Amino acid sequence: MLFPATGSSASMATKIPAEKFGKCQCETHHSESILYQILNKEHGSETKWHQQNCGPHCCARSKGCPCLDRRRVVLRTPEATRRRASEVLLKTSTFIRNLPSFYHMPWEDQFVLIQQNWAPLFVLGMAQEGVDFDLREIPGTSLLKKILLNQSSTAMNELGSSSAGASFKEVQKMKNLLWKFWDLDISGKEYAYLKGIILFNSECHVLKCLPYVQSLQQEAQKALMEFISIMFHGSLSRFASILQLISSLQDIDADAIEELFFRPFLEEATLNVLLLETISTKPDWL
Repeated sequence: MLFPATGSSASMATKIPAEKFGKCQCETHHSESILYQILNKEHGSETKWHQQNCGPHCCARSKGCPCLDRRRVVLRTPEATRRRASEVLLKTSTFIRNLPSFYHMPWEDQFVLIQQNWAPLFVLGMAQEGVDFDLREIPGTSLLKKILLNQSSTAMNELGSSSAGASFKEVQKMKNLLWKFWDLDISGKEYAYLKGIILFNSECHVLKCLPYVQSLQQEAQKALMEFISIMFHGSLSRFASILQLISSLQDIDADAIEELFFRPFLEEATLNVLLLETISTKPDWL
């Protein structure tokens, strides 16, 4: 500590359990002065950032931490990473445009499937292309700055809600999924079947051609299972692991993808709309 503890506070300090150390600041209740918190804010932030952004498997103790909901991140090498992300998006669009079965559906069903599934398809494409990326945290406004600028808490909250960057919590979820796919060392054929399973996701029951979409997804699942059975000697555990990852992909936040990889290009538009405009133009072979 910067200031020595005296009296009863000194005896209380010896009773703090060891497991309290290293926890997020929001999980503990310190009695230190405001000055102490200001002086230690930067060091604490760097320590937490290292712990929670240090590798493929994030520390379990950070799960559910309300601090993660407020933290914002940007790409450490934005130009190179956005170029690779754009290539993945183009390949995703090309994959869809090369499927005759997709264009046999009504336009309304195409709209629903793209809107619902473009983000999982994009993350799957990032995994297939081996696109990893480093992050840089956007520092929050310190309490000292608030005091010096004499800004109200309401004004600061409005400023924070409109700040640039993507949610660290959502981006970390994406990175963890990427590493899980890479750990399985999925082949090109498996990725192709997975894309079909994701694109023809029949969980949305507003589809006009729901039975048709369900049959396409079942066909892709059957093809994947048969391929794994042949290549991995009937191992159903691999098939189950891959399907579990597909389920987790549905939780990916599309807004976080847009903010992290594409916001400078999109401005006020959305990837959902741009993809629909691209895919709505039927290929020449149809």
